Amino acid sequence: ELRRMSVRGELDAFGLYVYGVVLKGLRGTRRGPIGKRTAASLGVNGSDASGDTAQAIFIRSILMYPYNWSAWLDLAELCSDDPSIDREVEQSLSSISGHWMYHFFCVHVYIENRANENAIAIIEKLANGNINATAEAASGGFEVAEHFDDANADGFFVQSSYLQSQLAMAYYDVRDYDSAHEHFLALAEREPYRLDHMDAFSNVLYVKDQKVALSHLAHRSIAIDKYRPETCIIVGNYYSSKARHEKAVQYFQRALKLDRTYLSAWTLLGHEYIEMKNTAAAIEAYRRAVDISEREYRAWYGLGQTYEILNMLLHALFYFRKAAALHPHDSRMWCAIGGCLLGLDRRNDAEKSYERAVSLGDGEGIATRKLAELYREDGEEEKAAKCFLRHLELRYQAQETGVVGSKASSSPDAFEMVIR
Repeated sequence: ELRRMSVRGELDAFGLYVYGVVLKGLRGTRRGPIGKRTAASLGVNGSDASGDTAQAIFIRSILMYPYNWSAWLDLAELCSDDPSIDREVEQSLSSISGHWMYHFFCVHVYIENRANENAIAIIEKLANGNINATAEAASGGFEVAEHFDDANADGFFVQSSYLQSQLAMAYYDVRDYDSAHEHFLALAEREPYRLDHMDAFSNVLYVKDQKVALSHLAHRSIAIDKYRPETCIIVGNYYSSKARHEKAVQYFQRALKLDRTYLSAWTLLGHEYIEMKNTAAAIEAYRRAVDISEREYRAWYGLGQTYEILNMLLHALFYFRKAAALHPHDSRMWCAIGGCLLGLDRRNDAEKSYERAVSLGDGEGIATRKLAELYREDGEEEKAAKCFLRHLELRYQAQETGVVGSKASSSPDAFEMVIR
């Protein structure tokens, strides 16, 4: 019925959105095979010549009414699941590429795809009116218009809580915990009853070992709404920071009772089971996470760690490589791969992995120390000495800042600086 109305042009923007949701739910991004009963109910067959796709319908809806954020979110989910449609979507939306909703959409897609530098550049432009902020954003994914609409030119969205939350999430994902903490703190002060994204804030406080601030956040969240999944995650993180892992597991499980698709809850639950030495339960939790979203690199990394604990290095290597493919700019992934390769007596490959980790910053200094040991065993004393020196510098920086890795260099030339 929706298809017939669409062909006759009887659907408005919201009717098209509903049609797009139906197509997305039934066949994903492409018109795949469907059952006879489903085909009959739609009045079409599996080889319908109209070729309607979910993304095409969402685009038609957005072009009619660009302020329906739900349509943008569904379109972003399709783009994240199938990057091959990015160019089609970009070309179809070129007529509104200067619209602020398009840029909000780009920010969301970039963060979902972990192109966080591009997202940060667009947010800075929208919030601060930085004319040059979008220059680097054109390097990946969607093209960003050189000239925004006049409404955006002077930082029209400087007070946008949504953009500040996205900026905090982008910094959190690139492990710039100091910047993420700053933006989350400002967000919490601006909206004291806000719970959205506060679970990520609790992760930042956990990593920075700010137990008092985490305790205050937990108490405030319970007072606001103790039945929100975010509240359960925050309280679970608090108990985990106090090494009360059974209690943390209880709260993470409570979050999952409220929302079975809560990715971070499954991943954090796996972490707690690892702390409790319950590897079977940890594997199950991590697998639930990757079943919900194959882009959850933390769960893949957790699976790798679990199998490494079990001394099943080939399995661990497979999962670490999955995590590295999703998050290639994280030195920890390459450190883990190097450790597995070294355990499998593949020294040359392990050395290359450690070199890759050092080139990405290696804030913890693990790869630098391992690489120095390998160089020393190979008789390359000069390279080994420089790596050991770099390792000592990283240790000193960690003691000075109190945050491991937050100030370490992550430039592509970092490795060259070590060995030359």
